Amino acid sequence: MSLPIVIADDSLLARKVLTKALPEDWKVDITYASNGREALDHYRKGRASVMFLDLTMPDMTGYQVLEALQHEDLNTFVIVVSADIQPMARERVRTLGAIAFIAKPVTPEALRPILKEYGLYV
Repeated sequence: MSLPIVIADDSLLARKVLTKALPEDWKVDITYASNGREALDHYRKGRASVMFLDLTMPDMTGYQVLEALQHEDLNTFVIVVSADIQPMARERVRTLGAIAFIAKPVTPEALRPILKEYGLYV
C-alpha cells in the first residue's frame, strides 16, 4: 500500500527536485499542489499523510496552511521545505505543528533521517 503524500510548492523545478530527493524505494502516491489552497484541498481528500510544504506561495502561504491545519485539528506530518532559513521561520513552523524544516534545495541525505525518525520510511 502506498503512502499518500503532497508536495506543495509554486515552483515546478522545486517540486521536481524534491521528488528526486525522495527515497527511490519509498512506496508513495504523490500529489502536487502549486499553492497552499490546493495543498489543503488534497489533504481534505485524503491525499496527504505527509505534506512537504513551501512557505512562500501564491493564494495561500505555507504559514496559512499550517494555521488552517492547526485550527481545524487536522493531522498530517508536515515537513517544511523553504529557502527562508531564518531561525524565526524555523521556530514559527515548529510552533504551528511542522515536524521538520529542510532548507532548499532538498537532498536525500537531509530528508531520509527525518522520514526514519517519524517511522515514515524504514
